[in-house]
Amino acid sequence: MTSFHVRPARTADVRGIQEILEPFVQRRILLGKDIVVLYESVQQFLVAEDENGRLIGCGALHVMWEDLGEIRTLIVVDEWLHHGVGRALVEGLEEQARVLGLTRLFCLTFEVDFFVRRGFAPIGEQIVDPDVYSQLVRSPDEGVAEFLDLAHVKPNTLGNTRMLKQL
Repeated sequence: MTSFHVRPARTADVRGIQEILEPFVQRRILLGKDIVVLYESVQQFLVAEDENGRLIGCGALHVMWEDLGEIRTLIVVDEWLHHGVGRALVEGLEEQARVLGLTRLFCLTFEVDFFVRRGFAPIGEQIVDPDVYSQLVRSPDEGVAEFLDLAHVKPNTLGNTRMLKQL
């Protein structure tokens, strides 16, 4: 374990992303995603790979509104924890967010200390104005529902902390 690099995901990475996601689903840390959903969102992902080309982490940036995105499906395989992989993925996703013109990033996480060190802070209930809320509530995306703290996703979010970062 000496070096790794971060790059945009390709369709050939999707099965590997699902493979590293599955243990976190089994531990009830992350929600599972159907393979078709991963293929549909592959362009949102960055992956980290070791010097042998093995996937060791991933993360996705999902645009929610004109100024707001979400970091989701941030995973680092256990043996690469505390080696800078998560930090590198978040930094890459933040750079993508800036390029897109986003000024705020949301995450829903159990890893509060990690995200606090990256400049995120816990948030309260309502952080968008009522007009934006009325538009976002129409989204079929579960991540948007989690951001809005809607009742139907609460069983999936128990114990998680909703956090936000100003870019």
